[in-house]
Amino acid sequence: MIGAWKRVLVLAPHTDDGEFGAGGTMTRLVEEGADVRYVAFSVATRSLPEGFPSDTLVQEVKAATAKLGISAENLTVHDFDVRTFPEHRQDILELLVALWEDWQPDAVFQPSLHDIHQDHQVIAAEGLRAFKRTTILGYEIPWNNFDFAYQAYFALTESHIEKKVAALATYASQHHRRYSDPEYIRNVARTHGINVNREFAEVFEVYRVVT
Repeated sequence: MIGAWKRVLVLAPHTDDGEFGAGGTMTRLVEEGADVRYVAFSVATRSLPEGFPSDTLVQEVKAATAKLGISAENLTVHDFDVRTFPEHRQDILELLVALWEDWQPDAVFQPSLHDIHQDHQVIAAEGLRAFKRTTILGYEIPWNNFDFAYQAYFALTESHIEKKVAALATYASQHHRRYSDPEYIRNVARTHGINVNREFAEVFEVYRVVT
């Protein structure tokens, strides 16, 4: 399945969500020749720690996606205010529909429908509406998912995980968050890998598979 995808779209409500949920898979896809696009919908300016410039997360997501092998022209960053996505649902839907009409990706990675963050919920629901004709997978954000169906495992190598760790390390403004710890990131991937007799893996909910 994964090898047949030529165009892959990753939807991140906020910068770094995509890396946490699918960073290893993104770098594997890039290595296998897929054209991977990353769209972030908020740079969470109001959530920055004191002392960081307002464009910090814009610069950090550029550096992070470059670590994964995603070209600068394949990164799009919007600036919806954090925790207000429900108020902008129609605008977000229209952006997503435009993405489908412009590019028609073979697969879309987005937050889980079980994610409790209100911004993540909007991207998940509107993603299902906008991309009705293609494969859609929901990625895991463990601290936001009280319920998650482990339906698809993407096997990864240590190199993939080290690139994911390196990408997330570029977010200096987020280093105070305990879940940004490199050993936590490695251990989650190692646990998922062990569950399917692989070295490392990332897991996804399957919402639609189109072959």
